[in-house]
Amino acid sequence: MSMLLTTVKVKTDARATGVEIDADSLHVSLADGRIVSAPLEWFPKLRDAQPAQIQNWRLIGPGIGIHWESLDEDISVRSLLAIQ
Repeated sequence: MSMLLTTVKVKTDARATGVEIDADSLHVSLADGRIVSAPLEWFPKLRDAQPAQIQNWRLIGPGIGIHWESLDEDISVRSLLAIQ
């Protein structure tokens, strides 16, 4: 019996396109459709921030990270993917 193995190449694009924060987690949407989530406990500045501060974010460069000016917080997509 012979088995045929097929390799499928999937193009990934790990640039951030959006951010959502709920009571427990940071969720970052990526350009390729993935959503990366991490506990807010890992980000004390975000965990302790006021709602208006949390919503005041911007993408760094072409989506390589997220910046919160009022919190002096930067999170790179690379670091989120490394800790998964």
